[in-house]
Amino acid sequence: MLKELVLKNRSYRRFEESCPIEEWTLLELVDLARLTPSVANLQPLKYLLSNGPVKNGLIFPTLGWAGYLKEWSGPIEGERPSAYVVILGDTGIAKDFSNDQGIAAQTILLGAVERGLGGCMIGNIRREELRTVLNIREEYEVLLVLALGKPVEVVVIENLPLAGGVKYWRDDNAVHHVPKRTIEDIIVKS
Repeated sequence: MLKELVLKNRSYRRFEESCPIEEWTLLELVDLARLTPSVANLQPLKYLLSNGPVKNGLIFPTLGWAGYLKEWSGPIEGERPSAYVVILGDTGIAKDFSNDQGIAAQTILLGAVERGLGGCMIGNIRREELRTVLNIREEYEVLLVLALGKPVEVVVIENLPLAGGVKYWRDDNAVHHVPKRTIEDIIVKS
């Protein structure tokens, strides 16, 4: 059921790094994204796949991991992603990618959850550094990076506190808490 996939699709930031994700799995996930809607059906997105320790090691230091967790610099060795999908926009096809990368990223992550995996959509990227270490051509704009793997952390959704704080946090047991607005808070009545 779709709701179950959505509930399991959290921003996981810690993984069982030794659990590999095969290239064919990444190709299946990207193929799901290929089939999604695209503005004016231009289909300007391209994908760079990584599932090996060398390339993963080049990608990892170019990413920011959790803006609200100031003391945390990202997953430690052994808990890092076992794969990445770098979503690129081909500027030879379009100059504005609108919402295409969000639709593609969410589709890939839902497909990952369906396969017992998890991931995190990362927009905090040192783009020029990533471009350099991966030799990404200039006509490709770096849009998002998806970190993928078998999650080793628990993520709990809870109602937004009355004080209205939206910041996610971790408790003493490393459980990741994510406050969400209630349905009553987001429906506008006219």
